[in-house]
Amino acid sequence: MDNKKSETVLLLGSNSGDRVFNIKKAVQRVEELIGTIALKSSLYETSPWGFTEQPDFLNYVIVLKTSLKPLPLLHTLKKIEFETGRIITEKWKERIIDIDILFYEEIIFESEELTIPHPLMHERRFTLIPLNEILTDFVHPVFKKRIAELTDSCKDQGMVKKMINDFTGA
Repeated sequence: MDNKKSETVLLLGSNSGDRVFNIKKAVQRVEELIGTIALKSSLYETSPWGFTEQPDFLNYVIVLKTSLKPLPLLHTLKKIEFETGRIITEKWKERIIDIDILFYEEIIFESEELTIPHPLMHERRFTLIPLNEILTDFVHPVFKKRIAELTDSCKDQGMVKKMINDFTGA
C-alpha cells in the first residue's frame, strides 16, 4: 500500500434497528480501517427506493482521504457492513447498514464487483441531496454535469428530509 491519499465519496444508509447508532458505528469503523473524513453531509431521513414497502432510511454522505485502491476499499466496506450486522438479503430490502462507493477521485472504474461512479446515483434523490450539500460543484466524470445539475434534473420524487447537521460529532 502506497502513501498517496485519494478522495472517495461514500453513501451510508440504514433502515433497520437503531439507524443512528448503525451509521455512527459504521462511520467509526470507516475511520479506523479506511481513512480520514474530509467532508460530511447532514443526516437525512429518506423514503425507500426500489422496494418501497419497508421503513424509511437514514442516509449520510462522507468524503474520505484513503490510501486504499477501489477494490480493497470495497472489500473493507463489505467487512464493515458485516461487522455492523448487515445480512445480505434481496436487493433493495431492509438493512442495518449499506455503504456505497459513489466516487473515487474522478476515475471511471468497472469490474464484476464494482462500478465507479455508482451507476444509479443520478436517479436517487436520497443520494443526490446529501451529496449536493457538500459537493455541489463536483463534476460527474461520466455525465460531465455538476452534482447540482444532476440534483435539479433528477425525476425521483422520494422524500428526503434533513434531520441532523452534525450527528457524528455528538
